[in-house]
Amino acid sequence: MASSSSSSSDDCRPISNEGHESLQGLGGDLSALQKHVAFFDQNKDGTVYPWETYRGFRAIGCGIFLSAGSAFLINLALSRKTRPIRIRFCRVRPSHQSSVITHHKGKFPSLLLPIEIKNIHMAKHGSDSGVYDSEGRYTSCPEPNGLISRFVPSKFEEIFTKHAGANSNALTSDELLAMLKYNRVPKDYSGWLASWTEWKILYFLCKDKNGLLHKETIRAVYDGSLFERMQEDRASARKKA
Repeated sequence: MASSSSSSSDDCRPISNEGHESLQGLGGDLSALQKHVAFFDQNKDGTVYPWETYRGFRAIGCGIFLSAGSAFLINLALSRKTRPIRIRFCRVRPSHQSSVITHHKGKFPSLLLPIEIKNIHMAKHGSDSGVYDSEGRYTSCPEPNGLISRFVPSKFEEIFTKHAGANSNALTSDELLAMLKYNRVPKDYSGWLASWTEWKILYFLCKDKNGLLHKETIRAVYDGSLFERMQEDRASARKKA
């Protein structure tokens, strides 16, 4: 499978907002990363608390202990990063011209560990695949309104062109581990752990009977649709049982 680096309109594909209600403080246009997190925001107030994260994991089929542990660790890791305060100060240059500089610094941790979805891009960790840009969106084609809702998934394709073996549209467990090692930034230990945890949970939940994690499943993670689909599939299976 060839990877395309073209940014022409023919290579741009839309990211749909279908199925995602307007969240408080966010409006109707969410980045792919925001949609990924918004699944856990059950009351659509723009904030995700640990009990909502827990219920979200249970809804997609995770056990009680995995759901509880994931909820605590995820909210603990992301809460402060997504709750910034702005510190502004004035710098006077030798030319006597002044400029205002804005510095973002995390708020004092809240015991409730809330995650603010509008700022989720601030919690983006290192040693990742690079599919999301610095704003938590796909590497993309910009829209006139300044948002990015279309993308050229060259980084996404690289996951498979560089790491997939016999099956060019899926990853084995060993190939997944090789990809994680390849993506490591030196001494970025927190990024290593975050990436390993995310991908291993995904593999555990979504691998097929042959131990393959398929391309369309991974794509659904990045465009924010996977969790909704898993919840629907689980609900459908329960009705048939």
